[in-house]
Amino acid sequence: MAMIAAGSQALAAAAAAVKPAQQTIALDAQSSEFDFRNNNLVFHKVRIAQGPMSVAADQAQATGLDFENSHWIFRGNVVITLEQGELTSDSAEVTFARKLLAKAIINGNPAQFQQRVAKTGRLAQGRADLIEYDVGKGIVRLAKNAWLSDGQNEIRGESLKYNVLDQRILAEAAEQNSQRVHIIITPPASPKQ
Repeated sequence: MAMIAAGSQALAAAAAAVKPAQQTIALDAQSSEFDFRNNNLVFHKVRIAQGPMSVAADQAQATGLDFENSHWIFRGNVVITLEQGELTSDSAEVTFARKLLAKAIINGNPAQFQQRVAKTGRLAQGRADLIEYDVGKGIVRLAKNAWLSDGQNEIRGESLKYNVLDQRILAEAAEQNSQRVHIIITPPASPKQ
């Protein structure tokens, strides 16, 4: 069960890092297209940064540039950089509300994250076909072939939920599609004598 706690802590830190403080938002793009009549914006080779967080992709399409209430779709080589980790995917949908990230849905084959665990120095990793982070509820959901590892132990399931506030992982039977949750605990190596 230590693996679940360590994996949970790594995911919690990654999820918490996605929520930046209210800071200036900087957008850089190689090119852009603005359709003001339909409120549609398209950016190529784009990078959006706010504090320690950034989102970069080959293309981004948005419903507004003010970030007050806008929906963004990122496609191609999506990299979401967090203060202490990174998410990578084929595509992502990001919603901004009141100039802050409110929700992120990361799709991939698979979508992945990684973060160095401060306590152990190991690389924590996770992957799923879909990773969803609801900032307001503090819930991270890994769906479709979900896998988490603290660098030594791992947990697998069809769907895993992580509550950032309570620091708990939940693998509900109803979300496993008749599959079972698997946990592999690897004992630490014995010291050489």
